[in-house]
Amino acid sequence: MEEKVVNQQEEETRIQGDVIIVGGGLAGLSAAATLAKKGKKVVVLERATLGGRAVTINMKGFAFNFGAHAIYGRDSSYLRRLEKELDIQIDWRDFNPDKAKYGIGEGLTDVPVNVKGLFKTKLLKASDKVKFTYEILKTMTKVEKGDPHISISKWMEDKEVNEEVREMMLTLASSNFFTRQSEQIPSDVFFKYYSRLFTTQKPVAYIGGGWQALIQELERVILENDGMILQKTKAESVLTEDARITGVQTSKGVVMGEEFVFCIPPTDLVKVFEETKITDSLKQYASYSPSYVYVYDIGLKNRVDVPYSYIYDKQSKIFITDISYYDETCTPPGGQLLQAIAYLNEEDLKNKDVLDEYHAKIEALYDQHFSGWREELVIPRVSKRAIAQQLKWVMTQQALPVFLPDYRNLFFAGDWCEGQGQLSELSFSSAYQASQHILQKHK
Repeated sequence: MEEKVVNQQEEETRIQGDVIIVGGGLAGLSAAATLAKKGKKVVVLERATLGGRAVTINMKGFAFNFGAHAIYGRDSSYLRRLEKELDIQIDWRDFNPDKAKYGIGEGLTDVPVNVKGLFKTKLLKASDKVKFTYEILKTMTKVEKGDPHISISKWMEDKEVNEEVREMMLTLASSNFFTRQSEQIPSDVFFKYYSRLFTTQKPVAYIGGGWQALIQELERVILENDGMILQKTKAESVLTEDARITGVQTSKGVVMGEEFVFCIPPTDLVKVFEETKITDSLKQYASYSPSYVYVYDIGLKNRVDVPYSYIYDKQSKIFITDISYYDETCTPPGGQLLQAIAYLNEEDLKNKDVLDEYHAKIEALYDQHFSGWREELVIPRVSKRAIAQQLKWVMTQQALPVFLPDYRNLFFAGDWCEGQGQLSELSFSSAYQASQHILQKHK
């Protein structure tokens, strides 16, 4: 398999393919595997190594996932569809809602991710639980669809939702959209997401072996179907003729093709498509700010056993997941890997004192909920400005369409594009839709 993966370092060359995929992250590999399986000659261009932000790095025997690695609504997800259609092997590790807790001051209570959790949680009074159930029922039955021009906060104000139910809905939104600005989420996006999440049988799942296991499977499908993967090959510009893209000028030569799928962030798209018909359109999307998080993982030599695998602290908007509870392959025997994530505002990024405060808050939560972790610590891994999602779902930002009308053979995919769900699901769904557009054109 490895002989077909090329690290181009020779003289400039010219390569031809049916479909050229620019970007070897989750979206690019998903699109490439889907098209290769259908008989298309695909060429994947990746400027670094495969995986993009979704990579797994091994340090001192611990496998740390970079990128948001939970799969939401997995039984109705596009990754599940890819699993069946591509015949890839995914070791699903399903989240246990009974072990999910909210931190409220000095105590804990159940997260209302299902009916059992709803009636056990201390966050709502009995009467408010009925009201909350009513709002969720409307979501599940799709009676309430929201409005793209109204934020969820404004929607709740117009509907006169009481303060307790409002706080619960925003707390759920914050923890699932990875944002401290949950009140600014468009109401139609909110309800579409929860319509799917509350009707799924598998609300959250992890992948055994981390992102690396999935990346290897997608790579396998591409190579087994005569696809080509060019790593360390950066796209620099595009060649155009009339209303078509004809090729990509890379750091190693020109790559020609019939169809093109770009799976790189809008800021990179602007550079590649400089002085083309869509430059101004792309600049709009490049001006948007991503969702940033502070990630603080710790690898422990021995487990600190507690009766929960997920803690969300409502006050600080920080959550801790025991990754090793769901995937024992990520640690040495008997070890434990905990991941803490804090949601950041954009203004936090430039303030070292604020970032230091987040670090201290996370350690305090580790002390509170996993007492004794310091004595068991083998290795910490900190990302102070990690991008959880390239597109922040707020009223002032909208997703990039999967295609623009200016070029008939150009498509886009990634978590900044229109699609289903959030985080990685946007990558899978937009890649799948782009692939289907191409396959329909060449029936």
